[in-house]
Amino acid sequence: MSRGGATARAWPGVVDVALAAEAAGEVAVIGVLSHMACADMPGHPSIDAQIAAFRDAVALAEKAGAKPEVRHLANTPATLTLPQARFDLVRTGGGIYGLSTLPGGPPEWLRPAMTVRTRLIQVKQVAAGAGVSYGHRYITPGPATLGLVPLGYADGVPRDAFGRAEVLIRGRRWPIAGTVCMNQFVVDFGGQAASEGDEVVLFGPGDAGEPTPQDWADALGTISYEIVTRFGGRTPRSYFGVA
Repeated sequence: MSRGGATARAWPGVVDVALAAEAAGEVAVIGVLSHMACADMPGHPSIDAQIAAFRDAVALAEKAGAKPEVRHLANTPATLTLPQARFDLVRTGGGIYGLSTLPGGPPEWLRPAMTVRTRLIQVKQVAAGAGVSYGHRYITPGPATLGLVPLGYADGVPRDAFGRAEVLIRGRRWPIAGTVCMNQFVVDFGGQAASEGDEVVLFGPGDAGEPTPQDWADALGTISYEIVTRFGGRTPRSYFGVA
């Protein structure tokens, strides 16, 4: 075919290239894989279409002479809900860490592995009408005890978590009060007691009543994967159960 004086070139397909490289001893073709686009949207028409297209692709590869040892398509939501998509292997990403992007969050037996915790570094008393943090987007409704938490958006706390996300302190959940800063945010305890050194749990598995990554995701209109991957190298990590 040609268009506008340019002649189109017939490029070899990926199967042809892979088999030629295998014949040359450059690679070994051991698997066929693809990835689900909408497996976390139950009933989406693309799900059955993708599974059918994958089966066709495997058949095409085998007809051309490929002998794949494994076929894999299922990501975490497909692993959890679509047995017809599991084939020989599954590829669980967030599921390994107890997360999923399915509506309503992960099943109860899937336990989030990551907990983010710190401690209050300052507590002070302020009067009613005190502006808190940048822009004074939060004004204390009465005399208040404010606690300073030493994590901010540079650590992974979304800047727009103000008034939406909650943290656990002294066995109770408290909303973030005021704009999240680069390195810190504030909690308003109202008339309740708080002390420097009190543990602050941003999220975890929920065992002690703390928010989960899914709770944060629901509050912020995103997915739990985004919440946990925000916390990068600035936050020290401790690993448990690792040999």
